[in-house]
Amino acid sequence: MRPIVLGVLSALFFAFTFILNHSMELSGGSWLFSASLRYFFMIPFLVLIVAYRKGLVPLLIVMKERPRDWFVYSFIGFGLFYAPLCFAASYSPGWLIAGTWQVTIISGSLLAPFFFISVAGKKVRGKIPLKGLLMSLIILLGIALLYLEQADDLTSNLLLFGVLPILIASFAYPLGNRKMMEVTGGRLDAYQRVLGMTLASLPLWLILAAIGLAQYGLPSTEQTVQSFLVALSSGVVATVLFFSATDLVRGNMAKLAAVEATQSMEVLFAVIGEILLLGTVMPSPLAWVGMGVIMLGMILHSYISHRPETAKRKTKSA
Repeated sequence: MRPIVLGVLSALFFAFTFILNHSMELSGGSWLFSASLRYFFMIPFLVLIVAYRKGLVPLLIVMKERPRDWFVYSFIGFGLFYAPLCFAASYSPGWLIAGTWQVTIISGSLLAPFFFISVAGKKVRGKIPLKGLLMSLIILLGIALLYLEQADDLTSNLLLFGVLPILIASFAYPLGNRKMMEVTGGRLDAYQRVLGMTLASLPLWLILAAIGLAQYGLPSTEQTVQSFLVALSSGVVATVLFFSATDLVRGNMAKLAAVEATQSMEVLFAVIGEILLLGTVMPSPLAWVGMGVIMLGMILHSYISHRPETAKRKTKSA
């Protein structure tokens, strides 16, 4: 239950990404700064946290062992995750980004065969959790209901530049996260791993920031402040909560998929946040039904993913 609670809390803080990125886009800020400033602001917070926990030196030692893996998987897990999210904000409304992002539930499940798990002391290739995947389809049904309300506003450019980047991000985030768990082998905690991936992906953020400066000059004060808030809420708090949840279920693909399914809550939190903070229009009854279906799918997904283990314990006790 604890991994699920941590997952839901991370979804709450992740929702600020969609809300604030939408706000920055409305004020004319460039996605290049929205992406890079977040990670620049994350570094001081994470360095202080990791240093206080006496984990800075162990992190650097582990990073020196396989620097190429750190760079590649951090580029995938952070770079190909957040840069597309910010790019999509230039073409898509917040509701579409938050809704499309929920395909990460299916993306995470489909990645299972690319990893090995330990069974009876032997490494075997992971299998796609079919029961959990079926529950994920219920979640996507709810998302489809959200789309029906906005179907008239969909264009080819929006689908290409607003939806496709999110699909890429939905695979990149769990792939990079899981690969880094393999590389670190449980030797680092969530704070260390997030800091390590932030440092390893720094070259990308420097390049994006340099392009932004060349094209637009310095970012506005408003965008800088909002990027700082994204870094604190989403980049530090939400990421650490999510990585902590996935660490608790590392090696169990079914439970890992269940934790990733909690991210479906982001769309609910994003809608509520945009109403309260940005003054957006209240969703229609059909949209609320869609959000309810998403919630139902998440609950069923979690139940199905945990049921085999529960049944097994009952059998042993009998």
